[in-house]
Amino acid sequence: MPPVQTREASRSGRSAAWPWLFLAVVIVALDLWTKHLASSHLVMFQPVEVLPWLDWRLAHNTGAAFSFLAGADGWQRWFFTVLAAVVSVFLVAWLFRLERGQRLVPLALSLVLGGAVGNLVDRVRYGYVVDFIDVHAGDWHWPAFNIADSAITCGIILLLLDAARESFAERKANGGNESA
Repeated sequence: MPPVQTREASRSGRSAAWPWLFLAVVIVALDLWTKHLASSHLVMFQPVEVLPWLDWRLAHNTGAAFSFLAGADGWQRWFFTVLAAVVSVFLVAWLFRLERGQRLVPLALSLVLGGAVGNLVDRVRYGYVVDFIDVHAGDWHWPAFNIADSAITCGIILLLLDAARESFAERKANGGNESA
């Protein structure tokens, strides 16, 4: 949950949020552009080798991460659309509440926001998310993904690192002793 701040701190954070929102917009633009290229130049499920462990392979995902609920009757499209919209609004609000000078958390939030909006646009436009990055080792394939998915993953990793850093700092401040 975002920390509660004074009205003055909130005002100063507002101007600090704009560069991070711009970064999220850049991520959305990059994601949509690469999905457009993939859809225009790739044939569905036909791999194009980039590296021995990396292919471009067009796929459409009607589910969530790892095609979760992809086989559902269609309700998942609207469920994931609403979920992404709500999460996006929450992330924008969180960005505006951050204190000036923070770097790791707003970067993480921008990555997650850009990725969420990129995939949200696909769901609204097509009813599925365009995936095209295929990482594999031999016959084993990681589920196909896209730039938005990569941004979300990196953002969540950064949020976890920040939480771990804060936890270690609290423990150090308490002398390594935790009281109940």
